[in-house]
Amino acid sequence: MTFPKTVFFIGFVTLGLWGASLALKSLSVKLMPIRYVRIEGNFQYLDKNNLKQHLLPLVNTGLFAADINAIQKTAKNMAWIDDVEVKRVWPDTIDIKLSEQQPAAKWGNDGVLNNRGELFKPKNIETLAFLPQLFGPAGLEKRLFNIMQGLQLVLQDQSLELRKFIVNNRRSWKLLLTNGIELQLGRIDPLQKFQRLMKSLPILANSQKDGLETISKVDLRYPNGFAVTWKPGAESLWKDEIAKQQNKKKT
Repeated sequence: MTFPKTVFFIGFVTLGLWGASLALKSLSVKLMPIRYVRIEGNFQYLDKNNLKQHLLPLVNTGLFAADINAIQKTAKNMAWIDDVEVKRVWPDTIDIKLSEQQPAAKWGNDGVLNNRGELFKPKNIETLAFLPQLFGPAGLEKRLFNIMQGLQLVLQDQSLELRKFIVNNRRSWKLLLTNGIELQLGRIDPLQKFQRLMKSLPILANSQKDGLETISKVDLRYPNGFAVTWKPGAESLWKDEIAKQQNKKKT
């Protein structure tokens, strides 16, 4: 017969603690309001005013009434914020340390990859037109980003820059360079074909007066070679060079 009394007693204590907690929070808001919110970090893309608007309702309270986890979660959910640390500083300050995402490549038309190959989607993507653009199947962001970094290093050794790296659903590769050259690598051993082309680039460059600038497209989807498409007017120069070489051999 004592069971109902025990339940009532526990419920009474719980209500009492809850009431005391509310009273302490209310007292904290009145006697120890948050007067300062200190935000630290190096920001290039983050909209500080937007950040303040998101955080204001959470810091408009007392020092001990503030929900630190909610502040941290709210800041973390903003696209340009990579990491966040929040703490109370006696007697009236909330200290927020933020680190901004480091954009390394665009993903598709509306996404960005950070320097770890992780996807995030900021609104001001138009400011990142200088970044290389990567297209690929969802879920392969990190893997393709790592491959792209390797391709960029090899291209830099040839004084070339990558503009777009495109991988379709059939895993077929295509590269677009900043000088306008298109490289079709296909889906069978694309890395090996890319390396083979890099070894042949000096020969292609030396065969033309303007070097690689006369190349429009290189198709490497052949088992033992590749096909070069020249820009208008360049193909005849290539043929003339071959003819000269053949005439030298005859003489």
